[in-house]
Amino acid sequence: MDFALTEEQLELQAMVREFVEKEIVPYTDEMDKNNACRPEIIKKAGDMGLLNLVVPEEYGGPGLDSVTIAMIYEELGKGCVGVATSIAANALASYPILIAGNDEQKKYQCDLLNNGGLAAFALTEPDAGSDAGGVSTKAVKEGDHYVLNGSKVFITNGGIADSFLVFANTRKTGGIRGLTCFIVPKGTPGFSVGRKEDKMGIRPSNTCELILEDVVVPESMRVGREGQGFRIAMQTLDSARPFVASVAVGVAQSALDIAAHYARERRQFGQPISSFQLIQGMVADMAMKVHGARLMVQQACWMRDQGLEFGMEAAMSKCFASDVAMEVTTDAVQIMGGYGYMKDYPMEKKMRDAKILQIYEGTNQIQRLVIANKILY
Repeated sequence: MDFALTEEQLELQAMVREFVEKEIVPYTDEMDKNNACRPEIIKKAGDMGLLNLVVPEEYGGPGLDSVTIAMIYEELGKGCVGVATSIAANALASYPILIAGNDEQKKYQCDLLNNGGLAAFALTEPDAGSDAGGVSTKAVKEGDHYVLNGSKVFITNGGIADSFLVFANTRKTGGIRGLTCFIVPKGTPGFSVGRKEDKMGIRPSNTCELILEDVVVPESMRVGREGQGFRIAMQTLDSARPFVASVAVGVAQSALDIAAHYARERRQFGQPISSFQLIQGMVADMAMKVHGARLMVQQACWMRDQGLEFGMEAAMSKCFASDVAMEVTTDAVQIMGGYGYMKDYPMEKKMRDAKILQIYEGTNQIQRLVIANKILY
């Protein structure tokens, strides 16, 4: 693997970095207070081609490799984890179709993203988080269509998406063998948005409950076969986890940069606190963790691009990088002291944002089980 970025990658990185500095960073406090992303940001992200990063060239997209996509998500994570989450949700909601969908379904999803649309991945339910087999939303086949009934919770882009990937169970007895995936467009009769969540962090990211009441979905909108949903979901999460990790690297790098700058400027006992060995030790540990996390992301993405088995590396990168994000943002607050704890400074938000990275798209406890199973069995 070549660790040097190509000229094209450097140009993309510079473009995204400028977008983050001009269009996201100045508005992070406003969006955090309003519990919503500025619509202008999503519109500009679409105009720049940031909403269709995973779309292959044959479907009108950029056809980027995973290493490049991760690089872009890292830059977005430096600016705001909430905005990065909303944008990255398009990848999460598209992989099921790219993995198991037919040509018509792929064209539908890719056209949506190419035209600046948003998508949502709807798996989680009140009683089905880590246990995907516990999904209780039902899909009953009636002729050439299915009728869906149930609810979903904590769905990213739930209140603003144009199309949804909904997982429901086609078996009366439930379980993973009945889990099936469906495309449900916004505005489908019986499909509605419930409560919008009031979250601790990533507040610019729209997170909502979804309600399905006798929602009729044509058989043509079923992705894959009946009962194939669990496998599709697991393959999707494998593909998306390095991107969660890249966002984690972004917020950790940003926290390190801010803390290091503060340490150089802040004076106590007649000298910059950067001259104190205890601070130096913290900064060194933070830098090593961020660097290691980035390398793990790059390896997992490279393995995916090479067509190698990468499930364990995807879990490792997500688990390690999100733990690093939490540790580094916490240490950054500590270095900044009382100022780090105040909302007048950006660090407390980064610390709040980092926590969700250890939870969504598979908790870090689940990641450790995945890793152990890959090694032991």
